[in-house]
Amino acid sequence: MPDTTNDRGTRTGGIRTQADIDEFERTPWQEKLPAQNTYELLCRACDSHPDKTALRFVMTGEADAPEFVIDYATLKARVTQAANAFHRAGITTGTAVALLLPNLPQTHYALLGAQAAGIASPINPMLEVDYIAAIVNETGAQALVACAPVSDSALWDKAVAVADRCPSVRTLFVVSAAPYLPAAARARVDAAFDTASRPCRADVKMVGFDQALAAEPSDTLVSKRRILATDICSHFHTGGTTGLPKVAMHTHLNEAFVASMLKALIPSPNTILCGLPLFHVNGAMITGLAAFHGGWEVVMVTPAGYRGQGVMPNFWKLVERFRATSFSGVPTIYAALADLPREGADIASLRFAFCGAAPLPAEVARRFEAAAGIPLYEGYGLTEGACVSSLNPPQGERRLGTVGLRLPHQAIGVWKVDGSGHAIEPCAPGETGVIGINGPNVFPGYLREQDNRGIWLNPGWLNTGDLGHLDADGYLHLTGRAKELIIRGGHNIDPAMIEDALLQHPAVAMAAAVGQPDAHTGELPVAYVTLKPGFSPAADELLAAARSLVPERAAVPVRIDILQEMPLTSVGKVARAELRMRAAEHVLREILAQAGTAASLRVGPDIRRGTVAFVQCPAADVARVQDLLGRFPFPLDFNGPV
Repeated sequence: MPDTTNDRGTRTGGIRTQADIDEFERTPWQEKLPAQNTYELLCRACDSHPDKTALRFVMTGEADAPEFVIDYATLKARVTQAANAFHRAGITTGTAVALLLPNLPQTHYALLGAQAAGIASPINPMLEVDYIAAIVNETGAQALVACAPVSDSALWDKAVAVADRCPSVRTLFVVSAAPYLPAAARARVDAAFDTASRPCRADVKMVGFDQALAAEPSDTLVSKRRILATDICSHFHTGGTTGLPKVAMHTHLNEAFVASMLKALIPSPNTILCGLPLFHVNGAMITGLAAFHGGWEVVMVTPAGYRGQGVMPNFWKLVERFRATSFSGVPTIYAALADLPREGADIASLRFAFCGAAPLPAEVARRFEAAAGIPLYEGYGLTEGACVSSLNPPQGERRLGTVGLRLPHQAIGVWKVDGSGHAIEPCAPGETGVIGINGPNVFPGYLREQDNRGIWLNPGWLNTGDLGHLDADGYLHLTGRAKELIIRGGHNIDPAMIEDALLQHPAVAMAAAVGQPDAHTGELPVAYVTLKPGFSPAADELLAAARSLVPERAAVPVRIDILQEMPLTSVGKVARAELRMRAAEHVLREILAQAGTAASLRVGPDIRRGTVAFVQCPAADVARVQDLLGRFPFPLDFNGPV
C-alpha cells in the first residue's frame, strides 16, 4: 500500500479496499495518532506548516466579496489565546463553554479553544430560546460566546435571554463580525450594538471576544493543563425538533482518532469548501479538526454557509475562484446543485464531493454527477460516533448505493436483536439487521443518564438505530432508519423506496415520504414533493404516476402534497419531524371537520412532551374532541395557542 504523489501534487496509493484496511490495522491505532487530544493534534499540524493557509473567509458568496486569510501559525495562536481567555473566565477541565455562533473564523478559535480549556458546547443558534436555554442548563455552561447583531438583533437577543435564564452563565463573550465588513457598514454595526439589549443579571460579565484574545499569551496554555484522552472535549446536541435535545459527549480521543483516520483516507493536498454549520459534528470535524490535522485549506463561505447570500447561485464560481478540490454536503444540497447551470465556470480543480447525514437517493447522485462531472462519495456516520463510521474510499472503488467501507480501527457489525434491543447474533453477509459500531470514535454516552437506556447492543457496541447489511467486500448498505420506517399495520415500509420512485418523475426535484397517523393501521405513507422549474403537474397526476413507479403496493402514498419549498433542518437535511407533524395535523383537522366541530387545531413541538396537538374549542366540545382524537398517540393541549 505505497503512498506516492502524482504530477498534480495529490497523494495517491493509500486505502482502496477492505484488504488495505486490514493491512493498515496491523499497526495498532495508538501508534498512528500523533496526539490523543485535540489541542495537541492541532498544534502539531500548525507547527509543521506555520505559513500555509488554514482558513479563507468571505462574508458573501458574491464573486467580488473580499476574502480574509488566516495561516496555520495564526490559527494556533488564536486557539491558544481563546483557551487562555476561557481559563481566565473560570473554565477548567469538565466545565462547558456554550457557543451560539454562525460560521466565522472566531467560531473555530472558540470551538477548539474551549476544548483546550474545558468543554466546547456548540448550539444551533436557530433553535428557540427555550431549547437553547435547556441545553445550556443541562451542560451547566459557565461561559456563553455569542455574535453581536449584524443585520438584525434576533440572534443577539436570544443570547441575552439565555444569559438571563441560565444561572450557571457568568461570562458572555461577544464576537463581532464588524472586522469583515466595509468601513461604513462596520460603523453601523458598532453603533447598533451600542443600543442593543444587555443581560439583566448584574453578575453576568460581558467581554469582547477579540479583545479578550488579544490580552492573552499565544504561545502556551497558562492553565498548564494536562489534557487526557478520556477527558470530555465537546457536547453536541442531537434531536430536539419535538422534545428536549439529547447532549452527546465526545472525549478528546473520539475526535482525535476520527481526524487521524480521515487523514489516512482522504488525499492531500485538499482545499475544501465549508458550507455546513460548525455547531454540527460534520462541519466541526470534516471542515474543522480533521481538515486542520490534514493540513488542508478550509474556505468558509459566509456566516450562514450554504444558506448565505449568493452562495448557491454562485457555487460553481466559488469553486473556480478558490480552486476548491472538494466539499461536503447533504442530499438536498446535491439536489439543488444538479439543476444549477455552470455558466462557463472552470471547476477542473474539483476532484470529489462527500455526502452524508441522510440517505442519498440514487437519482440525485446520478443528476449531480452528470452536472458536475465528478464522483460523489457517500459516507455514513453519526454524532455519537464523532461524525464518520464509513466512507466510499476516494482512492479506491466508489460503490454506488453503499456508504462505503468502515473506518480503519473501528468495527461495524450488523446484528439480529431481541425485543429489548440487545444483540442476539451477527447477521450473515447480505442479511439485513441493526447496525452497530465499536471503536475509539464511539462516544461514552449522553450527558443525561436517562438518554442512555437501550443505546448499547452489547458492551462497547453502539446501537445506531439504522438498518442495513454488509456485502462480501465489506461495503455497508443502508436499508432504512428504524425510527423513520413507516409501519403500516405491522408492515415496515422504507421511505427511501417511495422517494426514489418519485424522483424518477421528470417534474420532481425533491421528495420525502413519512408516516401519516391512521387509527386502524397505525400509519399510512404520504409524500411531499417540490417541483423542478417549468413543471406544474397536479398532485393527482403525481399520485397516479406513483402507482406505477412505487414497486410495492402497500408503499404507494395515500396522498401527495406539492410544496413550494421543502422544510429543511439547519444542516440542510429534510425536516422529517416537521413533515410528520404536518401529516398529523392534516389527519386530525380532517377528523374534526368531518365531525362538524367548531374546534381549531395545530400540531407542534413541545420541549417536554414531544409532538402535541394544541386544540381550541368551546368548553362544551372538549369531551367530544377528546373522544375523536384520543385514538392517536399525541397529547392534547386545550390551553396552548393555535
